[in-house]
Amino acid sequence: MPPLQCIVVTPERTVCEELAAFVALSLYDGEIGIGPGRTPMIGRLGNGELRISAAGKTHRFYIEGGFVEVLDNVVSVLTSRAIPAEQLDEAVAKEQLAAARARPANTPELMTLRDRAVNQSRAQLRVARRVS
Repeated sequence: MPPLQCIVVTPERTVCEELAAFVALSLYDGEIGIGPGRTPMIGRLGNGELRISAAGKTHRFYIEGGFVEVLDNVVSVLTSRAIPAEQLDEAVAKEQLAAARARPANTPELMTLRDRAVNQSRAQLRVARRVS
């Protein structure tokens, strides 16, 4: 079976475009693995890890929301942020989490913003810890 073509795009640029044997990514409600021959699908991404396995190596990214489409062995990941995992710093992620937790949350809108920032920081910290 032919390999997957994986394309990762942010609003700024195409972050990655390569052939892959397997792709795993975080959806808003869990994780999904995608192999060659996968039936077509569209999913909503969560905050977390994207793993692209190709040629015996695994490339890891932190992704922040967006959508994934699988069609004809092409995996298109459209996300607001995609950071190579090796560029993440665990200490910085911990600081971001502390700052997110310290944000005021005295209205429903502020609580939503704080919860989103905490969720993003926790996901980034998890990805950073897996690499270190």
